[in-house]
Amino acid sequence: MSRSVGWGVVSVGLVGMAAWLGQGGVASTAGQMEVAARAWLELLSPEQKQRAVFGFDDPHRLRWFFTPQQDKQRRYTRKGLPLEEMTAEQKAAALRLLQAGLSERGYRQALDIVQRESLLAELEGPQGAMVRNPGWYFLSIFGEPSGSGRWGWRFEGHHLSVNYTFDRGEVVSATPLLFGANPAEIKAGKQKGHRLLPEVEDHARALIRSLTAEQVKKARQEKHFPEIAEGRAQAGVGPPVGLRASELTAEQQQILAELLQAYAGRLPQDVARQEQKRWQSAGWERITFAYSGSVEVGQPYTYRVQGPDFVVEFLNVQPDSARNPANHVHSAWRHLPADFGLSK
Repeated sequence: MSRSVGWGVVSVGLVGMAAWLGQGGVASTAGQMEVAARAWLELLSPEQKQRAVFGFDDPHRLRWFFTPQQDKQRRYTRKGLPLEEMTAEQKAAALRLLQAGLSERGYRQALDIVQRESLLAELEGPQGAMVRNPGWYFLSIFGEPSGSGRWGWRFEGHHLSVNYTFDRGEVVSATPLLFGANPAEIKAGKQKGHRLLPEVEDHARALIRSLTAEQVKKARQEKHFPEIAEGRAQAGVGPPVGLRASELTAEQQQILAELLQAYAGRLPQDVARQEQKRWQSAGWERITFAYSGSVEVGQPYTYRVQGPDFVVEFLNVQPDSARNPANHVHSAWRHLPADFGLSK
């Protein structure tokens, strides 16, 4: 299988989307995604549609994964249609849908996550346990894209899962939304120093370093938070733990707001505003912050921000593929009690 996604389509996707919007496009982000999804589907063959399109209630809609999914013969096991089995035109259309569902920063980070697979292939070599292939990112459509019914889509692969659910032309859920990075910071070579997801680390580190001894007693956890629960709609994080945000100073609350915005800011502005309302309406007294470990570079740590109807989960506890310690990040924005627009 080819490891090339054909990255000329990235510029095609950017230019094509800009031209389309410049001609009037559609008013809402939900409408843009509907148009982009329909445009992609129109380019698919009947056989491709059989693999890419699922019923809205198909269990696959809730079975999201950000870890590598392959069998013993090193064949992919994810459902949906992978980039490597699309034509250049189909890839460009798929990326336009992804672009419509993310902010400019979020979209460029998503493309960087995909490209990290090529770096992992170099670092791990052909004998690595996992197939590292930037063509192994899959697009699925659930239901029929329309402004009158329920439908959804997912773009997913290693370290990336973007999930949307719509009802009558409105976004009802943009979660689970997971971005990961291995390595989080490139330590050698031409790209040395490049950090893929700096904002979700820098704001958290700044907040932790600002805590007083009394605040640390409440916020710091003895054990690392467990790995993010993939493959199901419920985050399963349990009751909130740690320091109430109302116990932070105004300056610390501002840092926390910037950290939350780093997650919501992966989404388009109007969708991000919906997510911002989750912490703004909750108030600081109903939001907790907790962390484990040390935020010194090379030391493992985790953190969690939890409100009544959202949770941020972050882990940096694994070495990267070049064996640099604590340089492998998983970061997710989830809804509570469940993602995908579910109430339980």
